[in-house]
Amino acid sequence: MYIHMFAFRWKPGVSEEQKLHVRVEIRNLQGQIPGLLETWVGVNISPRSLGYELGGVMKFADKAALMAYPTQPAHLKLISWLMPLIEPVEVGFTPQE
Repeated sequence: MYIHMFAFRWKPGVSEEQKLHVRVEIRNLQGQIPGLLETWVGVNISPRSLGYELGGVMKFADKAALMAYPTQPAHLKLISWLMPLIEPVEVGFTPQE
């Protein structure tokens, strides 16, 4: 199992409607990306958010699925309109004891 985490700061002028659309479309990646097992996304409520207003976690079946994710057509379509709206940070890892 591999985990992909992300958080977004919104660029100036992004509307609430656009923010909702982002959450919906990220959730809609479920079932379109091979090896994507689970997806969670929501508004960040941490008081230590450093301005990152949206966060999410994706669980992938294996490293190959995680590494292939950025080039999947559904992901490429999403980021084509998403990137101008955000300042992202990402983390990918496998849980270890």
